[in-house]
Amino acid sequence: MASSSSFAPPKLDDFILTERLGSGTYATVYKAYRKGDSREAVAVKVVAKKTLNKASTENLLTEIEILKTVRHPHIVQLKDFVWDSENIYLILEWCSGGDLSRFIRSRRILPEGIARRFLQQIACALQFLHDRNISHLDLKPQNILLCGSVLKLADFGFAQYMSPWDEKSVLRGSPLYMAPEMVCRRQYDSRVDLWSVGVILYEALFGRAPFASRSFSELEEKIRSNQPIDKELVLQAVQKDQDGERSAALSFYCSALEHFVPAIYYETDRQRKDILRQKVRQYASRAEELKALVASDNKLMFEEARTSRDILREMSREQPRLLAALEMASDIIAKEQIGMDENEALDEYQKCLGELLLALAAEPQGRRRELLHVEIKSLMSRAEYLKKNIKMQEAERDVSLDREPLADSVRSSCCVQ
Repeated sequence: MASSSSFAPPKLDDFILTERLGSGTYATVYKAYRKGDSREAVAVKVVAKKTLNKASTENLLTEIEILKTVRHPHIVQLKDFVWDSENIYLILEWCSGGDLSRFIRSRRILPEGIARRFLQQIACALQFLHDRNISHLDLKPQNILLCGSVLKLADFGFAQYMSPWDEKSVLRGSPLYMAPEMVCRRQYDSRVDLWSVGVILYEALFGRAPFASRSFSELEEKIRSNQPIDKELVLQAVQKDQDGERSAALSFYCSALEHFVPAIYYETDRQRKDILRQKVRQYASRAEELKALVASDNKLMFEEARTSRDILREMSREQPRLLAALEMASDIIAKEQIGMDENEALDEYQKCLGELLLALAAEPQGRRRELLHVEIKSLMSRAEYLKKNIKMQEAERDVSLDREPLADSVRSSCCVQ
């Protein structure tokens, strides 16, 4: 990882490198500005020479070759590349909107209209590449950048020249987005990019990848299974419910409902439609029960944390910044109890947690650090609770059920108060 041991970015003659945007096994990406009057913003990918082996060197050279030869509105542009004794620098087009993964997380799920436009842009770039016998081989939301409402494919570190009839067997890319041929270590061709696009579309619509797994073997098993994804979500919900993990169970039940409710709308067979309705009523009923239990658990947790919070405030009288952050936390909690908007509350909690985490990093070992850790954990739990609740509400707001009263039942069950 380039410059991973230092907080200061490397020096580059014509650019001023500023904030670090991200890092991987071989490279670190910085935002930078061109020196001189233009002050053009760019992204600089810094690759430390000492981290490169034969395979990664070949990948880097292929990435540079591909990006130097392609020009497309939905592919990030390589402006230049330079090197010195320690690093190789790729000067790339700056995309101010961050990556698609962050965009999806910030909105929990994307409306179908936005997902459709994004898919069209990805498909347009992919067709352009495949027409030139180029396969990306690492398509995922983190490697797709936003410039306003325009998507651009980025990070061609695993890209290869592949004719449609070429076959490879080398494992490349990120497991969650790999085609079955890769996961099962079989021969594959350029069409593996299409599987990745499908996974990305699913994540855009549902807020998560369809086959989340802890290992390649588990991922392979899920892909091979004929069991519908919604069925698996129900099984996970039941398991979490049995284990007493109420919040997780509620989240899984509502995720399952996200699948079942649209399925009812599109099902044409009357008998299957009735079976789906019955399932939805059953899961919505349990979600309603869990909703009340989770709300009670959260209220109890916040009451238990009040005493330690008061002690921590007293111990922080001589630390103005820490005290201000603790006062902010108390203020958010008080406002939330009288009906503060959940989105606003979540934003406030995240700002507060940012301040408290900075304070924790500077706090020496001792009682105050222990209490500060407890406070942060409590606020993080609340923020996660709100995040899931907002996601559930938005998901149910986007689904319809033939405009029948059952849709209101589902929506109510997934809106935790």
